[in-house]
Amino acid sequence: MSDLDELRQKRLRELALMQQQAHQEKLQEHTRASEINQQIDLIVHKILTPDALQRLGNIRVARPEFARQVEILLIQLYQAGKLPAKVDDSLLKNILTKISSQKKEIRITK
Repeated sequence: MSDLDELRQKRLRELALMQQQAHQEKLQEHTRASEINQQIDLIVHKILTPDALQRLGNIRVARPEFARQVEILLIQLYQAGKLPAKVDDSLLKNILTKISSQKKEIRITK
């Protein structure tokens, strides 16, 4: 019986270790995602004027995924040197119009 107990204890330790490692990996992944989000927010705050930031915040409330795509696009354009030092509200509106016009419109007719 002692061999069986030892095997059980060994298996329990292995399972506990595996669970602990999985938990640590999740924490690291969450930390990385948080750092990336902070960096994106920092860059976006540098690029946009307060009015444009407010508009993007309104979009984030209604469509968070779309707002994230816009932020990434703005960062890419800024890094490529295709944007001025600060993006004002009217330029952001133009960019949003171009992005939304690229989407396919689906119409259902009867």
